[in-house]
Amino acid sequence: MKLFNLLVVIQFVSLMAFSQTNSSLHVKVSNGTLEGVLESSGIRSFKGIPFAQAPVGDLRWKDPQPAKNWTGIKKADKFGPSAMQTKVFGDMKFRSDGMSEDCLYLNVWTPAKSSNEKLPVLVYFYGGGFMAGDGSEARYDGENMAKEGIVALTVNYRLGVFGFLAHPELTKESPHNSSGNYALMDQNAALRWVQENIAAFGGDPARVTIAGESAGSIAVSAQMASPLSKDLIAGAIGESGAMIFPTLAPVSMEVGEQNGLAFAEKVKAGSLAALRAMPAEELLQAASMPGVFSASSTIDGYFLPKTLPAIFAAGEQAKVPLLAGWNSAEIPYQAFMGADAPTPENYAKKIRQEYPEQADLILKLYPGNTQQEVVRSATALASDGFIVYSTWKWIDLQTLTGGKPVYRYLFSKSKPPMASEFSNLVPGLAGGFTEGKQEITTQQTPVSEGAPHAFEIEYAMGNLDTNPVYAWTSDDYKVSKTMFKYFANFIKTGNPNGPDLPQWSPTTNTDNAPFINIDVITKQELATDRARYLFLDGIYTK
Repeated sequence: MKLFNLLVVIQFVSLMAFSQTNSSLHVKVSNGTLEGVLESSGIRSFKGIPFAQAPVGDLRWKDPQPAKNWTGIKKADKFGPSAMQTKVFGDMKFRSDGMSEDCLYLNVWTPAKSSNEKLPVLVYFYGGGFMAGDGSEARYDGENMAKEGIVALTVNYRLGVFGFLAHPELTKESPHNSSGNYALMDQNAALRWVQENIAAFGGDPARVTIAGESAGSIAVSAQMASPLSKDLIAGAIGESGAMIFPTLAPVSMEVGEQNGLAFAEKVKAGSLAALRAMPAEELLQAASMPGVFSASSTIDGYFLPKTLPAIFAAGEQAKVPLLAGWNSAEIPYQAFMGADAPTPENYAKKIRQEYPEQADLILKLYPGNTQQEVVRSATALASDGFIVYSTWKWIDLQTLTGGKPVYRYLFSKSKPPMASEFSNLVPGLAGGFTEGKQEITTQQTPVSEGAPHAFEIEYAMGNLDTNPVYAWTSDDYKVSKTMFKYFANFIKTGNPNGPDLPQWSPTTNTDNAPFINIDVITKQELATDRARYLFLDGIYTK
């Protein structure tokens, strides 16, 4: 009898423990109750949370609409579908529930045990050129940030033709007389959802930092500039990229509409109704053909009233701390030199072909007197035109008019060896991979030394172990620990500095502006490249 009673007590205690654990995984948001997952680390995760209605049917190419309410308890234990996209980058590995136009979902990782902890919040936007990407990628996983006392989120948004089509009929039906910025409006809707709901996960809506890499960084700059979003954030992190020419800069409403009409003509859709009637896969494939559609945002007078340089120069952007920078070898020298060998003669010839009126000055700013110097300068010139200049300009303008500290970084850690099982992958021009053996020649081709585009993501998010492609070394973990701590500190306080970290001073609008060089030996340095960027500024601002 005593044994029976003991078993009853044990069963009762177990049941109560399960009930309490289950209850702790329930979170009430504005649309209903969610049930998350308790990770082995003790972090609670909530995946696949709808923050807007599915943008399908008549909602295709409309502002995101508020999510509908649900009854009962909605399980939030798996990622939602990824946005419609083709496979553009070989290094993107999704854990999504397939692919669909129904893609407006976000994911939350929280360390909070209650809803009144008011923890800092990180909202991360993925990269992919506004053509690819997903919030389920393991390199963006927010669990390690959550271990640092941060409520971390990743957010999906529409891509390509689904996220950026402008068209006169769309403009006409819009209550804002605008069209084309649906992807950016999705991000804004997620930020508004965070303001309304993040306290339920223990987050503080007054301490929201937005971050992103590549197109995600470009999106961060746009959200800072938009009158719709600038008051929804307390800080910003940009990893390589801003929405400033020549990097995915917005076009005028007129040009956007003309591009939309040209696309409609190419797919033989004579009206908006015909475009909306096209199956999503058919629309995707048509828009993915070379030269058929370009994902450009628009200066629509609503989300973006002006270009970003005009908004920032006027001081009309979010007045928040900014941490931003780029990688030391965003794209290799071949992006400028093509198939030509990196000799001083070939380099000088190429410079004079591409910049006939400014060749002498460019050769001073980007000298090429030896093969090694050519590789370094051609890498810098290609990277500057690709994405570095726009990031520098963003930093410079925010430093000038933002009224809050701006922290500039350079990520310089070179790649470790690939893991043996991935030796058949060949690095792409901008950080991705393709399959196939590299050709072996008797004469070794010089390589651009440093960190390529997108390579810092796992380091910054503390997620090296999610990427099995590389044989990570102790140096890699050392660099990741440093960069991760800088980012976490900034998210918490607006200042990256902290114990056991090299001092990182805010940057300035001067020739010797301080920046942090993140590498095996991380140290603060003084910039020597301002003349280079001012020269490019004179070209690009025309």
